[in-house]
Amino acid sequence: MSPGELARVLRRRWYVLLAAAVLAAAGAVPVLRPEPVHVSSAIVVLKPPVTGRHPNQLTNLQPPLAAVSYAAVQQLESAAGRAELRAAGVAGRYRLMPRNSGTSVTPRYLIPSLQVQAEHRDPAVANAVAGKVIEAYGRRVAAMQDRQGVPAGARMSVDVLVPPAASEQRGTRSRGLAGVALLAVVAGVSAALWADRLPARRRRRAGEAERVPAGAAAG
Repeated sequence: MSPGELARVLRRRWYVLLAAAVLAAAGAVPVLRPEPVHVSSAIVVLKPPVTGRHPNQLTNLQPPLAAVSYAAVQQLESAAGRAELRAAGVAGRYRLMPRNSGTSVTPRYLIPSLQVQAEHRDPAVANAVAGKVIEAYGRRVAAMQDRQGVPAGARMSVDVLVPPAASEQRGTRSRGLAGVALLAVVAGVSAALWADRLPARRRRRAGEAERVPAGAAAG
């Protein structure tokens, strides 16, 4: 279909475009008045045990600790881990993000710290979800040490560096409106083309139905 033919179809089916514009205007109302979403963020760190060689727990932040932390994150992001979180009452969106201590050129996870985020309309619920994710992370780390038979005095521990704190975030209205407008244009043009072809299809079907009895009578 040429641009000229498309323009003629849109002029003939202007009422379809009008209906799409009305629906788009109705859909833009929640975009202009979005419900606030609260994002709770917390930071935890996996710390080595206190030993004679490393009396300061924060001076032994070596890659093996980061590997253990990332292994716990992968377990929580698996199907079994997500089922465990759901059973613990975790609802809504949440993210576990290992913090990168390297560069964009040579990314390395050397510091075993983890950022936990949870989203919910209620800030209290968002904080509670982040806390439950942290608890599940701690259980995974403890389970790995249990399987290895690590004694109590040599165990790694999970400390909360930054407790969960929710902050309000709102979406960008301009992006939302652009999305609604694009959807309205695509849907309106598609509906106009369909509505323009519908009468021709009906006439073709009617002609075929008339030819069938005529052929049967001739036989």
